[in-house]
Amino acid sequence: VLFRSPYDYRTQKGLLEIVERVHFTPEIENLGVGRKRLRVGADIDYTLRASPNHHRALMAMMNLGQAEGKDHPSRSTYSVACWFDRAERFAPDDAMVKVLHGVFLMRSGKKSEAVAKLEHAASLDQTNANIQYNLGLAYFDVANYEASLESAKRAYAAGFPLPGLRDKLKRVGKWRD
Repeated sequence: VLFRSPYDYRTQKGLLEIVERVHFTPEIENLGVGRKRLRVGADIDYTLRASPNHHRALMAMMNLGQAEGKDHPSRSTYSVACWFDRAERFAPDDAMVKVLHGVFLMRSGKKSEAVAKLEHAASLDQTNANIQYNLGLAYFDVANYEASLESAKRAYAAGFPLPGLRDKLKRVGKWRD
């Protein structure tokens, strides 16, 4: 398939059907097995060239880099950080790209940068439980427990199901009902 231009994952998913059927199968998204493992980076790369802000492909590329212990995964045109930069330049108003980038920064030990990225995501979508939860985790990582608690409360009020952040705050004596 020849692409005239990249497609926005949020609004043009229908145009990505062939890309996902051929290059971003569930097996590739889960980093493949056996012989398919050899082409995982190339298939995720292809998907991200077709749709720079493809949320699931960004997550898969981040996971591939982590699994390989490399900033620049095998058979990927760019480093993981460059894929995030490209996605943010392509869709600067995509809050989920910023959330995923924030998670990547947290995993990379760049805690203050992660907080800033997640705060930016929250400014784009203040009611998203996933954003609030991850922002709360980032605040927790920099020992800003009051801000972590506020984000946790917003996440749980919006229906976020995982108790991890609440449990972390309880362990340090900062959770309040």
